[in-house]
Amino acid sequence: MKPGDKVQLTTCEGEFIGTLLPRPELLSNDITVLKLPSGYNIGIETKKIKKKTLLEEYQTPLPKKTTLSHNNNLPTVAILSTGGTISSRVDYRTGGVASDYSAQDFVAMCPELAQIANLKTVKVMSMMSEDAMTNDWKTMADAIQTILPKADGVVITHGTDTMHYTSAALSFLLKDLCKPVIITGAQRSIDRGSSDAFMNLICAVKAAAQWNAAEIAICMHATMNDDYCQLLRGTKVRKMHSSRRDAFRAINDEPLARVYPAGKIETTDTNYRKRGDTSTNLRSLGGPIALIHIHPDIDPGIINYHIKQKVKAILLAATGLGNVPLHNTKTLAPALKKAKQAKIPVFICTQTIYGRAHSFVYNTMRDLSITLGAHYLGDMLPETAYAKLCVALKEKNPIAFMNENIAGEYTDREVDDSFLR
Repeated sequence: MKPGDKVQLTTCEGEFIGTLLPRPELLSNDITVLKLPSGYNIGIETKKIKKKTLLEEYQTPLPKKTTLSHNNNLPTVAILSTGGTISSRVDYRTGGVASDYSAQDFVAMCPELAQIANLKTVKVMSMMSEDAMTNDWKTMADAIQTILPKADGVVITHGTDTMHYTSAALSFLLKDLCKPVIITGAQRSIDRGSSDAFMNLICAVKAAAQWNAAEIAICMHATMNDDYCQLLRGTKVRKMHSSRRDAFRAINDEPLARVYPAGKIETTDTNYRKRGDTSTNLRSLGGPIALIHIHPDIDPGIINYHIKQKVKAILLAATGLGNVPLHNTKTLAPALKKAKQAKIPVFICTQTIYGRAHSFVYNTMRDLSITLGAHYLGDMLPETAYAKLCVALKEKNPIAFMNENIAGEYTDREVDDSFLR
């Protein structure tokens, strides 16, 4: 018998029917783990099991492939699958969640998509988003540039953990974007009854097909219920909860639009680029970059280490309005001077997420910006700044590129009612 098999275990205390699971490393070797029909897991001492009966062997639950027909009356949307929870199912052979379904499988499981648009499906990669690297951003950008001329919009299915890094990176990598590129995912895997994947996917395809925008946007649940999804600007969005359906929020910004499962798209912010007929070009990626989170007792050696590693830029997620320790026994001033001497640019954003960093409010900030040459990034989010820096390093003037508002990463003023909404 193997994990995933449906079994009946007979013990001196009675009979138990359920799905055999792998034994977690925390349990001793003499424990057998069973998932009951109720969904609860129990552990049974193996020595107490008198009889094991195999009721049903485990079969990988993959949907049948669907042949997609073309409807001349519908727009065309390309779905690019990259992995993540939205393309995952529980794998009882390992007890975990595995990234397995391709974009073609989404259509088989969610036939409503075929009523919204003609679908082109491409499996770009299959990985959980925590494993994503900067080179994967370039792979996605290449796939988007290739498919854009053949579609009216693009949907990317992506893991949620680093989705906001990817949305920011694509916002800078794709130059002169002419159609919407919508990134969506799921907080709960697509084979679970409580999954948010289907509504997110339906709303994302609807936006890619009909939204009159040429923006990179994240499309995810706006509330814990199945009310509607929000389109959030790719450079002003962040995952703010580990498991809630409405984990993604606009930061220092308004949602761009609401998309309802029935098909209605309601614009909530008109400050976005409209569709056009330009040719989308690609920028390049550079690095490496050090992203350092400032905290009490931070060791200046961290900065010295990155200087020795010959990073191309240093990004400090500073406290408050952009403070770093300069006047205590562990001052970062000497290390930052070394970075300046090594011609490694230093950029500063705030780790508070909401609000903005400012270079002239306190003496510390004036020392950082004037004496040490650090560059303040206003209300740009740390993750967005990291992604933008990767692109900026390949531009002729990286500092000028960082200061320019390329994809809505800067806002002129704080939106009063957007804080913690």
